[in-house]
Amino acid sequence: MTEKPALSVVAPCFNEEGVLPAFLSRVGAVLDRLGGTSEIVVVDDGSRDGTWQAMVKAAAHDPRIVAVQLMRNHGHQLALTAGLSVCRGERVLIIDADLQDPPKLLPDMMVLMDQGADVVYGQRRARRGESLFKRATAAAFYRLIGRMTDVEIPLDAGDFRLVTRRVLDLLLAMPERHRFVRGMVAWIGGRQVALPYDRQPRAAGESKYPLGKMIRFAADAITAFSVVPLMASMTIGWIMAAVGFAFFVYSIVGWLLGLNLPGWTSLMAAIGLLGGMQFLMLGIIGAYLGRLYDQSKGRPLFMIREIVGGPK
Repeated sequence: MTEKPALSVVAPCFNEEGVLPAFLSRVGAVLDRLGGTSEIVVVDDGSRDGTWQAMVKAAAHDPRIVAVQLMRNHGHQLALTAGLSVCRGERVLIIDADLQDPPKLLPDMMVLMDQGADVVYGQRRARRGESLFKRATAAAFYRLIGRMTDVEIPLDAGDFRLVTRRVLDLLLAMPERHRFVRGMVAWIGGRQVALPYDRQPRAAGESKYPLGKMIRFAADAITAFSVVPLMASMTIGWIMAAVGFAFFVYSIVGWLLGLNLPGWTSLMAAIGLLGGMQFLMLGIIGAYLGRLYDQSKGRPLFMIREIVGGPK
């Protein structure tokens, strides 16, 4: 058994062939300046380009690089979890390979951790190279989930963070399939310190989070950390009951006064409103039940095909 490294860098990758060499070069340069023992764990999340071949080639030239290939595409959060389960460092840097989060901030993170932090997370002051829509929806998401959960999830902070081995072990002990890693780390607690920075444009390639994936990711985050949507069904139920009672009173009063009630329009509006809200609430309940069903299967979170590299 080789000695455990003092520091691990973990990066999930999906179709990052174009940026991977630059990423590994920058991370390697930072680790060289820091000194000490270290490793770089890169995870191929079922890429369809030459990402895996680039990882194997890099691992052959640098014994610090550990390349992990998954059996298929599991998604960013599970690919990250696979890398975290493989890494051995006493401190672990979580970072994406697109270089939007600069590896050069690692020394500053290490200093804050030396001062007693359990988690040092990057907090974005600016998001360069992203559309106004992306920035607006991201800001709205962080503020919405902050209001809906009892856990204090930092605003404008992604998965870019340095964590201690103690925090990582607690994170890996959580069996959730629909993972929201930044929220799970916030839930663990401890001393968590922000490091503000300006996020850079992607060095190459395209964003792996189009609108559809962003919506699914938001749904996973909300259902994993909040029961507010379920509780909202009770509130909406009371509101709809009040609306129905108002229609009932309106109908009785009109009948007693002998008024000629139009009837059809108000009846159709009431049926449409009540029916729509019922289906909406059923959909919310179904989302929670679906996640419970997935979790109850007890299947592995991820499946590793091959691990290449590392110290011999």
